[in-house]
Order: sequence, then C-alpha cells, then structure tokens
Amino acid sequence: MEQYDIIVIGAGPGGYVAAVRAAQLGKKVAIIEKRKTLGGTCLNVGCIPSKALLDSSEEYHKAKHKLGDHGISISNVKIDIKKMMERKDKVVSEVTSGVDYLMKKNKITRYLGLGSFVSKTEVQIKGEDGKVETIAGKDIIIATGSTPIEIPTFPIDGKTLITSDHAIALEEVPEHLIIVGAGVIGLELGSVWSRLGAKVSIVELMPRLFGTSDQATAGLAQRILEKQGLNFLFETKVLGTKAKGKKVEVEIEDKSGKKSTLEGDKVLVSIGRRPNTDGLGAKEIGIEFTDRGRIKVKPNHFQTNIPNIYAIGDVIDGPMLAHKAEDEGIALAELLAGKAGHVNYRAIPWVVYTWPEVAWVGYGEEELKNQGIEYKVGKYMFKPNARAKAMNEADGQVKVLADKKTDKLLGVHIVGPRASDLIAEVAIAFEFGASAEDIARSTHAHPTLSEAIREAAMDADAKWSIHS
Repeated sequence: MEQYDIIVIGAGPGGYVAAVRAAQLGKKVAIIEKRKTLGGTCLNVGCIPSKALLDSSEEYHKAKHKLGDHGISISNVKIDIKKMMERKDKVVSEVTSGVDYLMKKNKITRYLGLGSFVSKTEVQIKGEDGKVETIAGKDIIIATGSTPIEIPTFPIDGKTLITSDHAIALEEVPEHLIIVGAGVIGLELGSVWSRLGAKVSIVELMPRLFGTSDQATAGLAQRILEKQGLNFLFETKVLGTKAKGKKVEVEIEDKSGKKSTLEGDKVLVSIGRRPNTDGLGAKEIGIEFTDRGRIKVKPNHFQTNIPNIYAIGDVIDGPMLAHKAEDEGIALAELLAGKAGHVNYRAIPWVVYTWPEVAWVGYGEEELKNQGIEYKVGKYMFKPNARAKAMNEADGQVKVLADKKTDKLLGVHIVGPRASDLIAEVAIAFEFGASAEDIARSTHAHPTLSEAIREAAMDADAKWSIHS
C-alpha cells in the first residue's frame, strides 16, 4: 500500500491549494478527485464559468446600450450563444489544465475516483471503471466542497427545473427565467441572462438581499439591479411547480398569505449549498458533525475529533467561498509542517459579480448596533469620481465604518465598478489593523476608482472628504 505524509480528498480551491503548499513544505502528498478535471465546483461549474459568462454578457450589453455614449456606433448587435458557451468552456479548460500542471510541477500524486475512509489512516479510491485501490496517510485532509441544495418537491430535470450547473450551459436565452433564491449565484446568473434578453423574476423568502451584510448597501444594490430589469419578490415562498407544455408554472405565496402564479420556461433553484460528504465514510469512522451537517473542527486548527484527520472549506463552518477555502488550505498545510498557519476570518472579502459589483469586508451597521459597538460612518458616491465618469460607470458608493473612539476600520462596503478588485485594498488594511485615517492619508493614484475608498475614509475620519 502506497504511504503518504498527507492525503487530500477533493481537488477544489481548498484541496489543491493545501496539496501544493504541503508539497512546497517538503511533504509527500496525494490528492483524490472524482472529476476528471481538477478545480472542484469553482473552476468547473461555478466561479470561473459564471464569470466568463458575466464578462461576455457585460460586453454584449455595453455594445448594445453604452458604446453610443462614447461616440461608437454599432448597428445590428447580435449574440451567438453557442460561441459564448465555447469561449466559456475554453476558459474553464485552460484554468483546470493549469491546476493539473501544478500537481505535476509539485510532484503531487493524483488519484481519479471517489475517495472514502477505510480506517482513520486509510482511504479507498473507487474509479468509474469499478477499480478500487487503497492508500495510507499520516494526515488526511477532507476538502470535498459542497453541492447545490435541492428541494424535494422540485425534481430537477435539467430542462425546465434547473440548477446553476445547467444555467451556465443553456443553449438559448430563456423568455422568462424564474430564480428561486436571491443569493449570490442567483443574482449573478440572473444578471447574465437578463443582459442577454431574458425576463428575470427572483423569488426570495428573506426580506432583502445578502442576508447579514450591511442593509443600506444591500438596498442600494437592489435598486440598481431593479433599474436593470431584475424583478424581486421578497418575503415570498414557493409552494410548488407544475409543467404546462414547454412552460412551467410556479405557485408562490407572499407574506400576507396571498397566492399567485408565475409562468416561465426555466426555473433555476438556487437556495444555497450543502456540504458534500455523501459516500465519504466520515461518520462510519467516528468523525463528528455539527447540527447543520458540517464537519466539526477545532477553530483555526481544522482538526476533527480524530487527531490526524482535518477538514477545510465548505464542509466546515463559515462562508462557502473559494478564497476562504484556499486560505484554510494554506494555513493547514503550514500547521502540519510545524509553522504558524492562521486565517483572519474577519478580513475575508465577500464579492457579488453583478454589474456594478458588490463587495464588502467586516461588519455591517446592523451587526455593530446589535453588538453595542459605537461607530462612525463615511460615504462617497462614485458619481463625482473622475475615473468612474470617464468609464461612464458612476452607479454606486463606498461606505466606511470605523470605531468611534479608535478610528479602527470595522467594515467597508462597496457597490460600484470593479468592486471585486477594489476590496483587496480594504482586506489588506484589515490585516494590518488599519484605521480610516490610515487609508485617508495614503496616496491613491489619480484618476482611479480607488480614490472613492480614500474619500469615504476621509469622510469617516473627520468629515474632510475633498471631492464631496
């Protein structure tokens, strides 16, 4: 039986990053993945293909509706869905091939098949052809990610009732796309198909977007998305669906108890994800789980109740974010090599890749109020920002929340162009324990979108924003 220092089960962002870092630190590493391509949900059917489609749909929307403002005239703009999907597939192929290269470069042994525990130190790999082999490891990392939550009364058929896996591979633009769930995935895919011409209705049980994020920021994002044509039905639950020829009827009920029906040709069920531990054999060897079905680990040590077995990413508590899993993979590999691996969860950014984008780090106002923390607020709209004006992308604002006494940053929320890139500055500031004044006193190149963050920090520091 082949012996390894570390066995990683799952080759998504958490698993493959943990494997690479462990190999860099001199460990003999094996990685097990049931997909033929590496990268997990994120690279294969999640983050990467959805962003490829978001970019394509943004370019189409820009050509059709925005380039005229720049003096560029384009007539008879058309969309070729087949070519768009081919481009998306090419992007996915290049990125997943890159991960395969990293395995070879770092001399990580790859096993193709479903990994499951035989004992506390042995893992069995069952291939598609039924072939079974077993390997042993001193330490074993569970990084099996998550899968979409399905509603028992909504049998997914991949045709009219679909998940995000199907929504990134549609062959034509739906006339009416009904989305159950206003989470990040639903909003992003709704934006894609809305820009390409679909009517989009989003049914959400909660009263607003983004759960526990800053309420005012969520409200601003909602108003902008509604202007773009997305129709939100909040505090509304789905009672059931019924096929009607090539269409599907969705029965809904609002908070007052009033029932009504939506008719569409596609229903995207996007109500969240659940840990992917089916067939893992974790419970059989005694690994403990939380009440929410996630693997229980020691905070910031990722160790389960079995000392040599660890878990990271979507299978443990915390946000189901690819970059959170990556950071946990690096930290755990370093801990297993005797180093001081650590993840600062408060500094992990959240991003929604609509347009404009939405991103935040830290607390929202409601969280600070609930905790009794005194804070001050600084705001700056993108409208007066010179770079945003030049881009013709002036929707949105930056909000900075800082401690009222110490000025330490507590939360930064951005709705605006390239918020996904801008938030990195804030994440670094959080890592260093920066204050609003630290950002306000740091020189930002002009003209740039990042100046909006500086202006909001100036406003939070002592209300001395220059350009507002």
